[in-house]
Amino acid sequence: MGFPETFKALSDPVRREILIMLRKGKMSAGEIGQHFDMTGATISYHLSQLKKAGLISESKYKNYIYYEINVSVIEEIMLWFSQFNGGKEDGKKQ
Repeated sequence: MGFPETFKALSDPVRREILIMLRKGKMSAGEIGQHFDMTGATISYHLSQLKKAGLISESKYKNYIYYEINVSVIEEIMLWFSQFNGGKEDGKKQ
């Protein structure tokens, strides 16, 4: 996972909405797709982009694949963004 793939994945509003939905827990592609007016193939594409960026992971149970958010990647992004908080550099006030 690298920041270019992550930010590309996050640039799409549908993928951001999928991440918000996954905050509540694991969901199948069908459950995710019910929230959007798009084909299953399009949902699969968005899920694959999120997976490629490391933002979600999948697990199989019986005949279903469930997706869940990868919290460690989100935390890494937040940590990176936090370095811009308040105009501080190396923990010192300017």
